[in-house]
Amino acid sequence: MNFLGMSTIAMTPGYQALRAHTAWLDLSARGKIKVSGEDRARLLHAMSTNHVQQLTPGAGCYAFFLNAQGRILADVNLFCFEDRFLLDTEPETRRKLFEHLDRYIIADDVTLSDETDHVTTVALEGPEAAALLAKLGAPVPETPYSTATWGSRTVARVDSTGSGGFFIFTAPDDQPHLIEDLENAGAIAATFHDSSVVRIENGRPRYGEEITERFLVQETGQLQAVHFSKGCYLGQEIVERVRSRAQIHRLLRRVEIDSSEVPPAGTKLHIPDIAAGDAGEIVSAVLSPSLGKVVAMAYMRTPNSEPGTELTINGAPARVT
Repeated sequence: MNFLGMSTIAMTPGYQALRAHTAWLDLSARGKIKVSGEDRARLLHAMSTNHVQQLTPGAGCYAFFLNAQGRILADVNLFCFEDRFLLDTEPETRRKLFEHLDRYIIADDVTLSDETDHVTTVALEGPEAAALLAKLGAPVPETPYSTATWGSRTVARVDSTGSGGFFIFTAPDDQPHLIEDLENAGAIAATFHDSSVVRIENGRPRYGEEITERFLVQETGQLQAVHFSKGCYLGQEIVERVRSRAQIHRLLRRVEIDSSEVPPAGTKLHIPDIAAGDAGEIVSAVLSPSLGKVVAMAYMRTPNSEPGTELTINGAPARVT
């Protein structure tokens, strides 16, 4: 059915809060790996794509961990503290990342600890998240990936949906009290489905869905994860080869589709009236209540990746945005 003829899509309270106000999300399943020891910065610097050694306590960054072939094993929000680093990663990569790092600790003074069961994560996201934190008397970290202490809690300026916001790390027994504080200040509970819809509307990729071992760093478009002049790290040779030769054959892009039919992953996109093969491939898609049509993330062939490129999918008009 063409989207122009469809009825209004219901907006849940959580979805509305993420889009226009503030919502809280239970992200307790996300992996939390503590890295301590004198050589912790050196090891993480040599294993990740970003510049870990220049981080100071209270700062952080986004980074990939690669294998020797340059494929992405995991992504992390990496936070620097006085005596440790905290790696915040997707539930799917928690064990894989721990084992990957552990394999490369030989004579290093580095200790890994999986803190996932001992540290819970509640996200506060949406355009009014900072105001709500301030209303509670909590510190509001100003720069991306920076952290601040809120009593026994840690607030980090990072979000999962692209709507802006914060992760709050705390002890599991404090989680009910934290959620009560947030709700009393006006935050609304949002579900995983709510966050997935908003995330894809905002063009924010997630490891395990739009980013996997199948893809190279530059193909994801998440170049904020890479410091191109930091020196050697695992997988760096492939990243540099792709950069120097400009050999990027596909790019992750947001696509709008004039339809209410949500295509499954793997569905091909085409250029109208051109029988020259596939222009790209859908990796995720949702029905957007705000737009009244489908929004998708797709890996587009580089010549077809420019914003405004007109496409078709299953007979419906679409475009790169």
